[in-house]
Amino acid sequence: MEIRIQSIHFDATERLETFIQKKVSKLEQYHDGILMAEVNLRVIKPESAQNKQAGIRLKIKNNDCFAEKTSDTFEESVDQAVGALEKQLVKIKEKKRVK
Repeated sequence: MEIRIQSIHFDATERLETFIQKKVSKLEQYHDGILMAEVNLRVIKPESAQNKQAGIRLKIKNNDCFAEKTSDTFEESVDQAVGALEKQLVKIKEKKRVK
């Protein structure tokens, strides 16, 4: 699976990018048809506390999944978004089994 990371209006550190690669690649265990993952990181209203936003879009055969979370750190936002995507992938897999 190809993982694209885009940080908007700032430069993501190597450590952050490695963390994202590791977390997002774990999603492959929930669905084997993931073609690509796009991760968008942005800082919203720099003066507020919870201002780190991570949006992850998964391109899947015949489908797309998207989750966007905001929290104090990018790691936490990515973690929450990956958790939401896990639930979506499980639902998609269950729907396929029912058919």
